[in-house]
Amino acid sequence: MSNPSDLAAVVSRLYVYPVKSCAAVSVPEAVLTETGLEFDRAWMVVDGAGNFLTQRELPRMALIRPQLKHFEMVLRAPGMLALHIALDQVEAPTRVRVWDDEVDAYDMGAIAAQWFSDFLGSPARLVRFDPEHKRVSSLQWTQGVEAFNQFSDGFPLLVISEASLDHLNARLLAQGAAAVGMERFRPNIVLGPAAGSELAPHDEDRLELLQIATAQGAVQLRPVKPCPRCPIPNIDPATGLSSPEVGDLLQSYRQDARVNGALTFGMNAIVLQGLEHLLKVGQRVSANYRFDQAGPHRIHFYPCF
Repeated sequence: MSNPSDLAAVVSRLYVYPVKSCAAVSVPEAVLTETGLEFDRAWMVVDGAGNFLTQRELPRMALIRPQLKHFEMVLRAPGMLALHIALDQVEAPTRVRVWDDEVDAYDMGAIAAQWFSDFLGSPARLVRFDPEHKRVSSLQWTQGVEAFNQFSDGFPLLVISEASLDHLNARLLAQGAAAVGMERFRPNIVLGPAAGSELAPHDEDRLELLQIATAQGAVQLRPVKPCPRCPIPNIDPATGLSSPEVGDLLQSYRQDARVNGALTFGMNAIVLQGLEHLLKVGQRVSANYRFDQAGPHRIHFYPCF
């Protein structure tokens, strides 16, 4: 008989975002690296001063769709010819800013810059993260563990459960709004229920340690920080248009005291074990719920409506 404090799940989806704030690539498998899934946020779009650009300012970035091939990344967008970016080539070294971090990167050249500038309607350049640069997650949240990132907002991985999205969509439908897809929340790892088990909405909030069984051995991930949500989940990834339904609904039930009342959805996670292991859709995931003096967090976080 399973312990009631154990979670039994599977990896139901894996997403990589090769270019920060552009569309997701749904993949059947991905190599786990110290900065998260391979190629995740390896590239970023910056303005003329080297400051990062996202859907927050330019919702049309949602319409830029990468495709990863053996030797290149192919970018497509409405009205544009495809842009081919070699995976093993960069141009001039540069320095760019993502949030408060100034990091080493490589400019991807004039052709890429013109392509992004034309589509976005303002000066833009494509850069690639310099793998020699060590960009560290907040040690306050990682409990002193050094976790590294490329151009992600601040942590290597984002984990969300299918149950959390189902719960949100039930609320949206109840108020006459349309259901939304997982892509709006930009997770890397999506958890679904294992056979014979079920997940509660936002179980990912309450997990101490995730263990994923791979052919190379166990991967260990630690959820460390609730993910505060900006306006990006309001943007329809199919159209690049924004409407307030998602953010307004989250305001009604996802204000999170752990991050000073910000709206959260999903958990940022760090890698403790399993570098270079191959994560695959369908792999088994186990975890324990965190306990405190009031009992398992599963009982008192975010009751269902």
